[in-house]
Amino acid sequence: MTESRRPWGHYEVLQASHSHKVKCIWVLPGKRLSYQRHYKRAEHWFIVTGSALVTLNGVESMMGPGQSLDIEIGDLHRVENIGVVDLVFIEVQSGSYFGEDDIERIEDDFGR
Repeated sequence: MTESRRPWGHYEVLQASHSHKVKCIWVLPGKRLSYQRHYKRAEHWFIVTGSALVTLNGVESMMGPGQSLDIEIGDLHRVENIGVVDLVFIEVQSGSYFGEDDIERIEDDFGR
């Protein structure tokens, strides 16, 4: 497993191959990921614990444990931890490329 720290929390890569990548992502209370899109991968998110505010193509929705979301290639998306404990979710990526450089950030709290 590979762990990577970020200003919003951290993630671990649980599995990776030429056809997919699986991550477990922890988002700290009050933090959010950048509003972003990918051109070479789709994502499926499954909320494990915590309270999430998810933005998908400009539409916000609340999500909690047991709920999931599909993000297609090119969709604008963001997740924010609106709770008081870590938000934990599983991300399954599918597509042709899974590098961290396949991120177009539209808006970012950390100036990246």
